[in-house]
Amino acid sequence: MATANLAGAVAVPEQESAAAHDNVECNLKGMTARYTNAEWTRFLSEVEKSIKVSEEPCPCPDVGSPALAKTIDHTLLKLDVRPIQFDELCSEARVDGFARTLIQGQTVCVRPPFVRQCVSDLKGSGVKVASVIGFHEGTYDLYHKIDETKRSLEAGAEELDVVINYEDLKAQDYSKVYKELATLRMQAPHPVVLKLILETSQLDRSQIIAGCALAAAAHYDFVKTSTGFKGHGATIEHVRLMKACCDNVSVVNGTGRTMKVKASGGIRTIEDAVKMLEAGASRLGTSGGVWIVKEGREQAERSQSPPSAREGSSSRPGLTTRLFTDY
Repeated sequence: MATANLAGAVAVPEQESAAAHDNVECNLKGMTARYTNAEWTRFLSEVEKSIKVSEEPCPCPDVGSPALAKTIDHTLLKLDVRPIQFDELCSEARVDGFARTLIQGQTVCVRPPFVRQCVSDLKGSGVKVASVIGFHEGTYDLYHKIDETKRSLEAGAEELDVVINYEDLKAQDYSKVYKELATLRMQAPHPVVLKLILETSQLDRSQIIAGCALAAAAHYDFVKTSTGFKGHGATIEHVRLMKACCDNVSVVNGTGRTMKVKASGGIRTIEDAVKMLEAGASRLGTSGGVWIVKEGREQAERSQSPPSAREGSSSRPGLTTRLFTDY
C-alpha cells in the first residue's frame, strides 16, 4: 500500500541537534542514499493509481464567523512595497479596518527581510509570522533556501512557505526534490510549520500528485497551490486533487496531524474563499483578507435581515495597498 511504502521512505528525524543542522553536507548524504530515482518513480506511480478525488464539499465555517477568518494567511509579497505597508498589514491582522471584527488569521505572510518588523508589530496578538523561502521563481538552489530559512527563523518566523523547484519535479528528478525538501525540514524541525508551494498552474495531474507525495514523505505540514506570481492561482480542481493526495498518503507528521492544503492565488471574495474551503483547503493565502472578512460578515447580517433591508451591496474600499492582488 502507498501508506506503508511512504512510511518507509521517510528519513527525517523529528528533532536534530544544532550541530547537525550546520553540517549540511553530512545531512545531504544521509538523505540521498536511501531511495533511487527509479524507486521513487515506481512508488509515485502506485500513489497516483490509488488517488480518488471526491467532489463532495468539505465542511466550511459560517461566512461571518471568526472560524472562517482564522483560515486566512494575510499576505503581502509584492516587491514594490514600503515598510509602512507592513505595519498596516499587521494592524489589519489584529483587527480589520472597520473596527468590528477580529481577522485573527493564522499568520501574516511576508518575504524574509520583513519578518522581524512583523514579529515586533504582532507581539502579543497571537498572530504568527510566515516567511516565504525560494520565492517566487522556483529556481533558487538549496543553499540559498537554507540561508533564507535560517534568517527567517532567527527573525522570529514560525511558519515557512517553500517554493518547490518545479522544473526538477517536471523532469522527474524525484531524488533531488526529496533531498531538498527533507534537508529544509531538518533545518526547520517541528513545531515550525512547513508549506510546500507547488505552482500548480505549471504542473499536470501526475506532477501535482508527485509533489504532494514527496512533501508528505519529508514531513511537510501543508501543500500550497501557488505563489500568485506565475500563471493562474488556485482552482477547485487542483485543491480537490491535493486534498485527495493528503488523505491518501496518510503519513502522520511530527505535529500528529496529516498534511493539509493551502489555497492561494486569485482568492479575492468571500465566494472565492468558500469555494476553496469546500474543495478541501484548510488555509487561504490572500492579500484581500480585510475585504473577505468584511464581505462575509455583511453577507451573514443580510441573511438575518428582512428582505427590505437586503438591497444594496458593499463596494470595495479604495485602498492603494495590496488589497486586490493575488499575493
